[in-house]
Amino acid sequence: MLGLNLEEIILRGKKLRASDIHITSDFPIMVRVDGNLVSLKDFPIPTEQDIKNTVEQLFSDLGISHGKKEIDFSFSMHDLRIRANYYFERKKPTLALRLITKKIRTIDELGLPQILKEFAEKDHGLILVAGPTGSGKSTTLAAMVEHINSRFASHIITIEDPIEYVFESKRSLIHQREVGTDTESFYNGLKYALRQDPDVILVGEMRDLETISLTLTAAETGHLVFATIHTNSAAAAPERIIDVFPAYQQKQIALQLANTLIAVIFQRLVPKKDFGVLAIDEIMIATSAIKNLIRENKLHQIEGIMQTSQKQGNILFDDALINAYLNGYITKETVFENARNVEEVSKKIGWRTLR
Repeated sequence: MLGLNLEEIILRGKKLRASDIHITSDFPIMVRVDGNLVSLKDFPIPTEQDIKNTVEQLFSDLGISHGKKEIDFSFSMHDLRIRANYYFERKKPTLALRLITKKIRTIDELGLPQILKEFAEKDHGLILVAGPTGSGKSTTLAAMVEHINSRFASHIITIEDPIEYVFESKRSLIHQREVGTDTESFYNGLKYALRQDPDVILVGEMRDLETISLTLTAAETGHLVFATIHTNSAAAAPERIIDVFPAYQQKQIALQLANTLIAVIFQRLVPKKDFGVLAIDEIMIATSAIKNLIRENKLHQIEGIMQTSQKQGNILFDDALINAYLNGYITKETVFENARNVEEVSKKIGWRTLR
């Protein structure tokens, strides 16, 4: 059965430092390098049958049966872990591949804020990592879990869809469960995890009301819980969680969240000055003042408190951008392209013109 030389395509992507590969019917293969899409012009344009044959062989090798229009799965190749999604567009098969190094980089190697180590060393509570798709949330979470793994004798359970980084138990015992293969859903995996004597639980994504509710309960009952959430800022995370619930439950959820929240880390990747990308982290620490705002439903005031309590570790996204620029990691253009408030950033740095 003929198909694409997927191994060669992935190795080329790795050589180019690509984060993603897009294989589309009757269109050049595209790779994302430092945030930009680039075509692999020296590879043949894949046909619809090429992609179908490749995926059928891949599913056969992995023991995957499917009859869906889209499916998440993962596999390993050489020193890479591949997170994949097979889907259709205009009735044609398409394959999206995320390339993940098998080596789990540390907080220091990634250049992440040192305070993330302090978060990971907490006994219990909730740590949220927020940001858009492709912002490195999984990489940051993996670094924090690995920090625990290398230093503490904990039982860590992860619930993922699909499994991305594969951990090797060191001082900790780590059990990784994949939705669809090892458990029916995030909710089921979390429900049963509470009966499996965990110290630390990682919830790959809080997708629905039931999962969010159980995540808060797990954090409230003495576990350290990591989870991801899709918001456009750290300060928006509490509102995003509370608004999922009906009005009659929102006060109770606000209390649970205020009692359990340790911090929210909002992250985006921006191009570095030389090559590669850099994680810019906005950090909201659940100080007493912020917990009170959550309890009292004064969520619109959170960002102001973050601004005035930076000595406690809070940092807004634009200030994190400025710090990266002043340390020589990113260019002025990158600051302008990513800043939320360009005028304010210009004033802080002392730029007289915007461009």
